Amino acid sequence: MQDSGPPRTRVTYSCFEDWRLDPEWASYTLGVFVCHSCSGLHRNIAQISKVKSLLLDPWSSSELEFIDSVGNNAAKAKYEKLVPAFFYQPTYKDCLLLRDQWIRAKYERKEFMCVERQEAYSSGYREGFLWKRGRDNGQYLSRKFILSEREGVLKYFNKHDAREPKAIMKIDSVNATFQPAKIGTPHGLQITYLKDNSTRNIFVYHEDGKEMVDWFNGIRAAKLHYLQVAFPVSPNSELLPKLTRNYLMEGYMEKTGPKHTEGFKKRWFTMDDRRLMYFKDPLDAYARGEVFIGNKENSYTVLPGLPPNIQGYHWQFGITIVTPDRKFLFACETEQDQKDWITAFQIVINRPMLPQEYSVEALFKRKP
Repeated sequence: MQDSGPPRTRVTYSCFEDWRLDPEWASYTLGVFVCHSCSGLHRNIAQISKVKSLLLDPWSSSELEFIDSVGNNAAKAKYEKLVPAFFYQPTYKDCLLLRDQWIRAKYERKEFMCVERQEAYSSGYREGFLWKRGRDNGQYLSRKFILSEREGVLKYFNKHDAREPKAIMKIDSVNATFQPAKIGTPHGLQITYLKDNSTRNIFVYHEDGKEMVDWFNGIRAAKLHYLQVAFPVSPNSELLPKLTRNYLMEGYMEKTGPKHTEGFKKRWFTMDDRRLMYFKDPLDAYARGEVFIGNKENSYTVLPGLPPNIQGYHWQFGITIVTPDRKFLFACETEQDQKDWITAFQIVINRPMLPQEYSVEALFKRKP
């Protein structure tokens, strides 16, 4: 017997969509309500999760009774019982790979019901091969990577049998963020680290999505351990936001030089915490320049528009960043780009500076 009406159980649900929106789908084999975005990902594990629309599909009495007996709170208690603190739990804003692997980890592999299933990213040591983009030729070549929590480093080797690594990245300065659109592959990961107080970019991927997400969470696990040792009295709530970070803003703007007399040039900009970096190409290994963005109490401001008598720009929507030492002039292609960049700059400028950020600012001022 079929019931044409949808399930009427109302529960608090955990999903990638905005929590204020009502879910319009449900998995009648797991007993959970999901959003439209999640419903498509649940279909990837159809042997475990079968979904129906709450509004369009018919529901049998047994299906209604089952979903009423489970619900999202009970499912969360079961399938997310042992999620490690460092494990990245994606939101609806994150890339498809992170969202897909989160669902697979919970329901398909049941990683958070048994700690032994978390060995791949929680052991403190990881070794494997990733496709890495060459700094000069842009070709992706297989490189051996080693993540060692004990040594506090991530390193890679140019040859599989090489004894000495090509680069050693101290885990305290390493960041990792998925960049599928920029890198051009669904599994593309951008790894950055500081080298002589300048940012170095590495672009990698692996054909296996789980492998790539395991590396990502392995980096987060190693960094959390480092921070727990470095700041033993700090609670995890303060340390977790420091494990990895997505960029506050990225995109093209035009810029001019320090004397404001040379022509504006189109560059790719990345706002990474308080570092504004610009590149000739989005996949460059090193930035052409970096600007430290402090806070308003230390005379940093952002203004719409450009000073009068400035010439050489093609895009009409200007931005002026005022620092204690000089003004930086940029031009955006659209008014919306201008608004988005100004919002990003204001977020940083309005945020109080941490003690360690004053040290970073001092290093920037000593740069030639």
